[in-house]
Amino acid sequence: MEVIYVNGNFYTHREDAKISVFDHGFLYGDGVFEGIRVYQGNIFRFKEHMERLYDSAKTIKLEMPMTLEELSQTTIETVKRTGELDSYIRLVVSRGPGDLGIDPRKCSQPTIVIIVGKISLFPESLYDKGISVIIASTRKNFIESLNPNIKSLNYLNCIMAKIEAVHAGVPEAILINVNGYVTEGTADNIFVIKNGVVKTPPSYVGLLVGITRNAIMDVARDKGYKVEETLMTSHDLYIADEIFLSGTGAEMIPVIEVDGRQIGEGKPGPIFKDLLTGFRERTTLEGTPVWTKEEIEQMKSVKV
Repeated sequence: MEVIYVNGNFYTHREDAKISVFDHGFLYGDGVFEGIRVYQGNIFRFKEHMERLYDSAKTIKLEMPMTLEELSQTTIETVKRTGELDSYIRLVVSRGPGDLGIDPRKCSQPTIVIIVGKISLFPESLYDKGISVIIASTRKNFIESLNPNIKSLNYLNCIMAKIEAVHAGVPEAILINVNGYVTEGTADNIFVIKNGVVKTPPSYVGLLVGITRNAIMDVARDKGYKVEETLMTSHDLYIADEIFLSGTGAEMIPVIEVDGRQIGEGKPGPIFKDLLTGFRERTTLEGTPVWTKEEIEQMKSVKV
């Protein structure tokens, strides 16, 4: 069941959940958000997600109407009301209703929306087969213009690249910055494997430091792989042994072709599969429990 929280009220029908058309999140993309996963009744790396949300809000001088602990508890309550052990959380905080100008001082109270439901960014079959991607002609925003570590409601830069992917008939696009360095996908981080080394771009090229990205790097190190945050160009993608994308929504998905060039053997590689196994093991070990173990077991028995 889908449950939506809006400023103190819970809704089970999405058509009942409403915000003002004068909300500056709607009018100007003035707000921040987090996408969070719930695995088997545990909210994966919940603390890291919440801290990033509050960091984003602080940078744009958005005064949070709840403490981190209060909003965390409200999020847990929203998850509980779904009755689902596995779900996706979209937590949004906008500047709130104001006037038709951009002055944030005209917004009297931020809007908090918590949506808990399901998400599927790619068909299940592609996780076994892998996906083809393109390198977009759209360049990643300057960090000095809008730092990508501010997880804001304005995703137009990535949406423009996604439109390129759609026109090319592939599910995803990779963005490079104005200096020619690989940054990330439209909604996911990128990993490149070459000669057994797990590589990913450093944050200073202009990318969001993903929670899933960090978890995968932890898994790789624990499994004994060498992990590097290093500059990469399109050439490094074309000659990679393996490539995969990572994100809260996408989780981990292998890339088998970039700009028409086959990657490795043209199928998900062994290191990707090893890291995927390790990541999936962590999803239930590194979580904030929504229910007690006894309640989870009872819920599982009822569903069976």
